[in-house]
Amino acid sequence: MRLPTTRACCVLTVGALALGLTACADSERSDEPSSGQASGGTFVFAGAEEPVTLDPFYASDGESFRVARQMFEGLVGTKPGTADPAPLLATDWTTNEDSTSTTFTLQEGVKFHDGTDFNAEAVCANFERWYNTPPGIAQSEALTYYWQSLFGGFAEGENTDSLYESCETNGEFEVTINLTRPFVGFVPALSLPAFAMQSPTALDKYAVPAGKNPTQGPYATKYPTGTGPFKLDTWEQGTEVRLARNDDYWGEPALVDEAVVVAIADPTARADALRSGDVDGFDLVGPADVDPLAEEGFTIVDRAAFNILYLGMNQNTEPLDDPLVREAIAHAIDKEEVVSASLPEGTVPATQFMPDLVNGYSPDVETYDYDPQLAEEMLAEAGQSDLTLEFNYPTEISRPYMPSPGDTFNVIRSQLEAVGITVKPTADQWEDYLGKIQGTDKHGIHLLGWTGDYNDPDNFVGVFFGRESSEWGYDNPKLFDALAEGRTLTSLEEQDAYYQGVNEQIMEFLPGVPLASPVPSLAFSEEVTGYVSSPVQDEVWSTVSVG
Repeated sequence: MRLPTTRACCVLTVGALALGLTACADSERSDEPSSGQASGGTFVFAGAEEPVTLDPFYASDGESFRVARQMFEGLVGTKPGTADPAPLLATDWTTNEDSTSTTFTLQEGVKFHDGTDFNAEAVCANFERWYNTPPGIAQSEALTYYWQSLFGGFAEGENTDSLYESCETNGEFEVTINLTRPFVGFVPALSLPAFAMQSPTALDKYAVPAGKNPTQGPYATKYPTGTGPFKLDTWEQGTEVRLARNDDYWGEPALVDEAVVVAIADPTARADALRSGDVDGFDLVGPADVDPLAEEGFTIVDRAAFNILYLGMNQNTEPLDDPLVREAIAHAIDKEEVVSASLPEGTVPATQFMPDLVNGYSPDVETYDYDPQLAEEMLAEAGQSDLTLEFNYPTEISRPYMPSPGDTFNVIRSQLEAVGITVKPTADQWEDYLGKIQGTDKHGIHLLGWTGDYNDPDNFVGVFFGRESSEWGYDNPKLFDALAEGRTLTSLEEQDAYYQGVNEQIMEFLPGVPLASPVPSLAFSEEVTGYVSSPVQDEVWSTVSVG
């Protein structure tokens, strides 16, 4: 059976931000397990790729975060099934009027998986660890993407312009975080797995020497230590991640004894694994598999399309620094064809770099309608009638915003070639692809996207365009300043009008082409109950039962 996405969502207010979004995926399962749910056994789930690392601070990919959410918890979580911030390891918080200082009251009686106490000192140790990330590989954009996007710089290194100022303990279970400047999105940002609390004792015991890759050290591969309902049993790289129930969990223990995460890159192979009973559920159902699986009696759950797929353009690569060339590329792309040929049913073309569910979405942006003749004329005017472009895309991966990257690439390649652009295809596996696009300037136009982490316009356009980056390769102080100013706005009305203007500015600058907000789907056997889907993929499996 298929549980369709409801497109009419209501906006809720959360504190000064007023940025909550009710989850839109209908489900026959309640947020709480029913009394008839079985306990024990194993839940086997298939993702599209292995985790890059089990240390979430050094991760930015959804597959690493999927596993991290089972083992780690942050001060702030999300209300199940929504993008709304909710208490987790912090029971409540207060923020001062200018959004530069927040005091958190902490949950008592919580222990990390190694038996050490979670308390105010542990919170400060985590913030200080992030801030004091050593220069070198650990500060590369690919490894500390979220810290740099949201908190800026570090204590030492090339960028020391940090949003973080200090952490103060006010007794054992109260802590205050001070910022160097206002950031109204600070609290919801802490729901990101990258900012989950980790055991200071374990981090010290298994520390990686400065200059070494922290994603491959013993802590990140064998001893990740959080407070969550599951703890690591084994990670057999290339095979599976096996998680054991944390019987000493401070909240309600998980229903299953263990959860196993396997990586199956091909969407059809994931569907076949569900049919054969090798897995109990999987994410990112291929568009062609949705209806057949539903007809066969499997449960299909659609998440809200809280994401964006885009064609990025690296302006460090000539002639992508020429606005006329970027406009020509935009006019060469038929988004309707891209959607119909490579994206799930229900997907609509995008006009800007955020879905219409997010506050600040503008109806008045420049849209660059499909016009291949105009594209050819613009290329000629720019002196680029014989243009050759490197086109980067990932292989053996499905993402919520990009379920079939090869198919999307082929559609866009044909459209670009139709206006006279010679395409040089460059394909990389996902882990290498992310490192190349986010960590180097060795790429041209490229496919990438984003699933929102919380409902805030800064989480989309601020993360993309708020600073210089290797991905986009431009320096635009006017845009950087505008996005920095947006972070200080405290009311929904101010923010909505302001970010509409920012979105219009971005689409005039045209750093890339927003393509669509695809509808992601999950599939489960009929034996699975208690799985609560989330528009931001904050899906913790403690309520899941199989049998």
